[in-house]
Amino acid sequence: MSVPAGDRQVEWAILGRVSGLFGVRGWIKVYSHTSPKDNILSHPSWYLFRDGQWQEYKLKQGKTHGKGIVAALEGVVDRDQAAALNGAEIAIPRDRLPEIPEDEYYWCDLEGKRVVNLQGIELGRVDYLFETGANDVMVVKGVSQHLLPFIAQVIKDIDLDGDLISVDWDPDF
Repeated sequence: MSVPAGDRQVEWAILGRVSGLFGVRGWIKVYSHTSPKDNILSHPSWYLFRDGQWQEYKLKQGKTHGKGIVAALEGVVDRDQAAALNGAEIAIPRDRLPEIPEDEYYWCDLEGKRVVNLQGIELGRVDYLFETGANDVMVVKGVSQHLLPFIAQVIKDIDLDGDLISVDWDPDF
């Protein structure tokens, strides 16, 4: 997602979203897209999409709580302020993500890519990915929706520059 930030275009990496409130002192519950989930806490500044724009918040404190993440942001000191953030996406500028090996990918880099099977049939575009425990799943939306396991037997080639993912997948499956 590319959205202006001041005088420059910023490519945003969505890390999660505010999923609820935690307590009365402005803490928020966070649904994290990072792996492991608490990696979202390694970023000292978060940008939340509010009122049609990205707004920066400094992370004061954060921790795992049960199966989720809770966090306190600078300037958010009570439940009403936290409630105003509920549902907001959490992102950082894409260029702040750590470098990864050549054969690994950030999910945000795969979203929106065209998916074509080995017979040249376009299945659609990657809408999103999710974890199942056994393997990750790539949701491809086109004429119909396909749930493709993100495993080597299915994913044959990823060309980020060419906006294309080649898969071994029957379009009728």
